[in-house]
Amino acid sequence: MTSELPAPPASAADVFGERLELAIAYHRLLATDGSTRGFIGPREVPKLWERHVLNCAVIGEAFDESISVADIGSGAGLPGIPLAIARPDLHIRLVEPLLKRSTFLNEVREELGLDNVTVLRGRAEDREVVQAEKVDVVTSRAVAPLGRLARWSLPLVKPRGAMIAMKGASVADELERDRAEITKAGGGEAEIFTVGEQHLEQPTTLIRIPRVQ
Repeated sequence: MTSELPAPPASAADVFGERLELAIAYHRLLATDGSTRGFIGPREVPKLWERHVLNCAVIGEAFDESISVADIGSGAGLPGIPLAIARPDLHIRLVEPLLKRSTFLNEVREELGLDNVTVLRGRAEDREVVQAEKVDVVTSRAVAPLGRLARWSLPLVKPRGAMIAMKGASVADELERDRAEITKAGGGEAEIFTVGEQHLEQPTTLIRIPRVQ
């Protein structure tokens, strides 16, 4: 099956640089083990590069150097694994409550030799386990509505840190709807922006909410 997988688009070399082979290996793991184990739908396999791997890797444009990051609800490692490959200076914790997914994440980490990644089985709201060590940034992709996501993310963030979540085109509506809940969770003034314009036909939309309480 691996011989049938598409080659990475030209933009992947720009995003991953000398670590492109790691990105190719991760793409292969998603398309094979990730698909057969139910983490990636079969219809998504042909779209993995654009819609998943590159879409997640470009969020590195929004992160400062050498900071700590938690990817909550990491699932098959999105966005945390592509981010870790593209930005080896970041220290990334993949937070995933399900055993079968956290097992896969550990397999990926070991096979790719990602020394800047740790896997933590747990939920973001688990105060004794997940929230014991704060991080500079909490990120996520397609985990929950914005208000609930803020309640889960901001308690994990250090003072003056932030949550930076991948969201869709309706994020402005979510922000308006959930603003009171975000404020109650300790969130400050939100910023909506896009990254990856040079590498993707459809740039990735992010929302950054600083922790102010």
